[in-house]
Amino acid sequence: MNISEQCVVSFHYTLTDGSGNLLETSAGEEPLAYLHGAGNIMPALEKALLGKTVGDKLNVNIPAAEAYGFRDESMVQELPSNMFQDIENIEVGMQLDAMTNEHGTQIVTVTKIDGDMVVIDGNHALAGLDLIFDVEVTEVRSATQAEKDHGHAHGAGGHHHH
Repeated sequence: MNISEQCVVSFHYTLTDGSGNLLETSAGEEPLAYLHGAGNIMPALEKALLGKTVGDKLNVNIPAAEAYGFRDESMVQELPSNMFQDIENIEVGMQLDAMTNEHGTQIVTVTKIDGDMVVIDGNHALAGLDLIFDVEVTEVRSATQAEKDHGHAHGAGGHHHH
């Protein structure tokens, strides 16, 4: 069966940046499952998987502009630490939900703490990076009606409802 709209696809992947640094991998875990055509994964990766079948291996190079975009330095802010008084033990690397005027709620990452100032960054951690996905398709099947209705894969490697 070839990958097409309304298929559930499972694949193993290794994600590296343009310099070859390992960012993420499914090795040793369940393969990632997604519903093709539902926007569950990056559009450029979904497009590259169209028509592939079980056992196919591909290397997909996605430039930053088509991945998480470029870094926007205006999304980096230095704020007084008293703005974070609701959070005990604020630490570098913490991810927080922030309310913004332009974007509503967005996730920001604490990148630096300097005395009573905290630097937060609203850029995606992978913004500005070219991404290389090494992918191996492990399963292709028709989506169930529930998966089509919900817009995502269920079961191993997919979404679990409780």
